[in-house]
Amino acid sequence: MAASNYSLKVNRDLLDPNFESYRLSLDAIPTYNVELDAAVEEVKLKDTQYTLEHMRAFGMYNYLHIDPWYEDSVLFVDCKGRVLSLTVTLDTALGKPREVYRITTDPSSCEDRLCASLSLTSATWAALSDGAGRLYLLRTGKRGDSSHMKWDSLFSEDMGEPFIILHSISHVDAGVHTIEVLLLRIQKDPQETKGSGYSVSLEWITVGNTAAQGQEKVYEVKKRRVLRGKTVPHYAAVEPQGKGLMVASEKPFTFTHVDGRPVEQPDPEPMEVEKTDPIYFWQQTVEDITVCVRMPEGIAKEEVQFRLTADTMSIGVQGFAPLLEGQLYASVDPEASAWIIKNDKSLEVTLQKRSEGPMWPELVMGDRRGEYVMSDEQAALIHERLTHLTSEDLNGNPDRDKPSCNSQELEDCDGFPEDSSSLTHFDGQSLKPTQVVNLGSHQYLFTVDVNPSEMPCLCLRHDVDALVWQPRPDQPSNMWEHVATFNALGYVQASKRDKKFATCAPNFSYASLCECLRRAFIYRQPSPVETVLFNRKQGRQIGQVAKQQVASLDSDKPILGFRATNERLYILTSSNLFVLKVNNN
Repeated sequence: MAASNYSLKVNRDLLDPNFESYRLSLDAIPTYNVELDAAVEEVKLKDTQYTLEHMRAFGMYNYLHIDPWYEDSVLFVDCKGRVLSLTVTLDTALGKPREVYRITTDPSSCEDRLCASLSLTSATWAALSDGAGRLYLLRTGKRGDSSHMKWDSLFSEDMGEPFIILHSISHVDAGVHTIEVLLLRIQKDPQETKGSGYSVSLEWITVGNTAAQGQEKVYEVKKRRVLRGKTVPHYAAVEPQGKGLMVASEKPFTFTHVDGRPVEQPDPEPMEVEKTDPIYFWQQTVEDITVCVRMPEGIAKEEVQFRLTADTMSIGVQGFAPLLEGQLYASVDPEASAWIIKNDKSLEVTLQKRSEGPMWPELVMGDRRGEYVMSDEQAALIHERLTHLTSEDLNGNPDRDKPSCNSQELEDCDGFPEDSSSLTHFDGQSLKPTQVVNLGSHQYLFTVDVNPSEMPCLCLRHDVDALVWQPRPDQPSNMWEHVATFNALGYVQASKRDKKFATCAPNFSYASLCECLRRAFIYRQPSPVETVLFNRKQGRQIGQVAKQQVASLDSDKPILGFRATNERLYILTSSNLFVLKVNNN
């Protein structure tokens, strides 16, 4: 079964069309500082790890981990191999981070060593990598502030080449405790002759406990599955119960091995068995879109039924069901759009994009009956197939200065290759993709844990805004739910050249970005103002204001870790952990 294409459904109630801007607030953000008695273990990339993918995976690694089960607990690994935990109850009385586990192996002997990585698997388990290829599964006990238990390693195994842990979850099925772990590697690939010489692999490992030997149950690897791709994924997570996997990446991933055996790669299935002629053709520039729809011959202007709003379009003939209707991929300006009948047998529509720049991957959401024209050859093909395009005068709309279908204006980068950025859900049994979303112009911004019992959320840019999506694998018809919006954050973050990390509070009260050094920016959701503000330009009262704040750290060391809770923002450098009090609960 071929994967079904799917479109993200924006919840319009979570958008604010009247949002104006962020107001810079000079309110100081209380900042507290914990000096570390040993440096955070930052692994510098070697000369052999020179590719952009190495930089994205390891050079931009977030060394600080937040505990989604116990708010305001953060963890990191230092250069002595200690896993340190800090729980904040009172900002003015910060203690020292507590050692909860120590890596005893000496990873420095490993040549292509990576940073140690940690994933909090459940309320009582964690997964840890030493950066040299060894995976530990640790029973932590309840990690709240009262308990000072040391963590207990119940599984430790060399997994081969070094890796970092991207995600882990735990579940109990028929009395068997199972832990799913997702590992990322960048490996030399002799077949990758054209590119960097490396490929990216994700390994999905299932570890389960077996029958008790004595009193303690023994954990062992039950299954190993490998996916390969060419780029480091933006997002990769195992779904609850280990039923499947979600991956967002610029290029596609496919399963290649299960338990060391190659997976037979099926011949690519044709998406459609029979080739039906497209009912419309469309082209685009950064500013507008031209659509040509076939109509019954001899159609009169009065018989055309055309409706256009900012977000929807319907085209049809009087007395018949619409030929083309639905939600447009992005907003247009109905006032500046127009249509005209060409050669008595086609309708040519010009749509003015509301926001210039982003190229649309599709015209009407979910409609596959059209053909996108992006090259001279395709334009020539259309000349043959649609006679109305063969007239000498391509400029059927004299009000427009430029020809309506000018393929020269489209550059190669404007085309939509098969492997453009996508979000894919893989079924855990068949290992095949079940749903694919073309992310097209939706730039990935960050991943955040909102509810520890669900999959991590991903935040994507939509036009100027940033939208947070919660995966719901148990709802195939609405697998990604739009749960929050940060107004204009997509636009704001694009202007931050030195941006390193981005995140948001689990309750969506604020989003935050940090630069490589020193500065963090906080963008709060609009809140009611106590005093009356007046917008002079528009002559109206303002009821809500969204504040922007800037925090500058007293440190000249690079920022290595960055995490947010509802009350606090945590920033880690090699020698200090800064705690910023953002909200008072």
